[in-house]
Amino acid sequence: MLKNTLKYLAFIFPTLLLAGDLLAQTQPKTKFLEIQQADNLKNKGNVQRLLGNVFMTHQDILIYCDSANFIETENRAELFGHVRIKNPKDTVTSTSRYADYNGNTSLAKLRDNVVFTKSNTTLYTDFLDYNRQTGVADYFNSGKVVDSTNVLTSQKGKYDTQLEKITFTDNVILVNPEYTLKSNVLYYFTLPKVAETDGLTNIRSTKGDVLNAKKGSFYDTENKIFRFYEGDVENETSRVVGDELYYDEQEKYYEGTNNVSIFHKDRNLEIFGDEGKYWEGKKYSEVYGNALVQKYFEADTMYMVADTLISQDSEIAQERHMLAFPNSRFIKGNMSGRSDSTVYTYSDSTIYLYGDPLLWNNKSQISADSIHFLIANENIDRAFLKNNSFAVTTDTVVNYNQIKGREMTGFFKDGDMHRLEVEGNGESLYFALENDTTVQGVNALLCGKIIMHFDDGNITSINHTINPEASFTPPHMITEENTQLKGFTWRIEERPSMEMIMTWRSPTEKDPNQKNLFDEPNIRIPFPDEDEIEKIINESVTEKDKSDFKVKQK
Repeated sequence: MLKNTLKYLAFIFPTLLLAGDLLAQTQPKTKFLEIQQADNLKNKGNVQRLLGNVFMTHQDILIYCDSANFIETENRAELFGHVRIKNPKDTVTSTSRYADYNGNTSLAKLRDNVVFTKSNTTLYTDFLDYNRQTGVADYFNSGKVVDSTNVLTSQKGKYDTQLEKITFTDNVILVNPEYTLKSNVLYYFTLPKVAETDGLTNIRSTKGDVLNAKKGSFYDTENKIFRFYEGDVENETSRVVGDELYYDEQEKYYEGTNNVSIFHKDRNLEIFGDEGKYWEGKKYSEVYGNALVQKYFEADTMYMVADTLISQDSEIAQERHMLAFPNSRFIKGNMSGRSDSTVYTYSDSTIYLYGDPLLWNNKSQISADSIHFLIANENIDRAFLKNNSFAVTTDTVVNYNQIKGREMTGFFKDGDMHRLEVEGNGESLYFALENDTTVQGVNALLCGKIIMHFDDGNITSINHTINPEASFTPPHMITEENTQLKGFTWRIEERPSMEMIMTWRSPTEKDPNQKNLFDEPNIRIPFPDEDEIEKIINESVTEKDKSDFKVKQK
């Protein structure tokens, strides 16, 4: 019997020891502050005065300082001189010249030269409250956060060490070697080094780039990727705007949606649309959706619209162009036109119209299989029409004077056509008027070359060479057949107007008085007292409870 009992005890005793170890490991650590070391200890009432090389613990927290007042009945200690509070498990360490540590609430009030470190992120301030239970540290009178990439400062801040998130408010400034950012609300995620802002945000780069957002932004500070809401990016050569704007600084690539505009400063040319992409290195842009281009001249502006607008600039002159398609229409001064597609070559300021092209100038309509015209000294200088060229001009009583031929060249002065030359198979119909009111008859002419002169949109004379064949039809013999050349069509209803252009897209005007945080001085507020801080904390908690309640209600 005794032998069996010994065998049982030999079996059960190690099991009991193991169970005891497991039970000890699962027991909660004491919530009370404990003194581990001090060179000197003095008691004064309910306060224990610790002097020299003080070392205390609270659960997993290690506390070091030069001296301390330990109020055991309140489970609280006042720490003085070279204060260091460390938690090895969550890598949070703080140093300061003074701290008030409450063991019941795990709240440390750190004051004077506070340095708060979590992994590779360090917070500097003079007034910090750190709640060890929630892992949240608050500062109320200016703080600075430094990591390997950025330096962030603000008047107020909340560092959630569990979420690795810092909320900066009031006069927020983010600085790295390439950019300086200003905002009034900024959320910084310490591990990916990503910053998000609410409201007005302004950024300046060391290269002179300017980035702005009215409704907040996203900024990947390591990969240099930006996203702006109602934002714009401007540099020496361009300005890009969009309701939502994406910018990859390393790739020099922009992408915008809604109310997009791309301004090419070298060309004094701006493109608007629903969506846009711009490759700054290639100086190449694409804009889609009710696209509009405005080419700014000193005297006026040329407007062009299409579904898609593409602009290509280049060091090679022959590669510089703009393409508008399909259903392209334009207006410049008294000249307007339409075609399926339009090409504007920057090198020689020539505009090519393809696909059923039409031009209107004052009272004239011009058509051909292909048309191109030259802009010189910021005005239309000449228009070239090839194959099936046809020109129609109305007179004072709305008759249609017509001229057609294989090729035509129109010459312009101050934006108006003053001469039209026809080469090859020239035909014309011209109504003779008396006192600009009464039709005297119709002049018909067949000739290899015809030259027509205009004044204020009206035909003043017609010259012809190379064996002309002329005929005259008196008024009583005029019929529809002898008043229209073959191929005649009057398509004035297709002529673009400024009302049509603005209905297609009306660009949003830039606010000249737009607020910019770089125009405001940096502000430093005075230290709040304990009552003020307590009030701020309570208000912050109240607002958070309200927002949480609203979320739950939804």
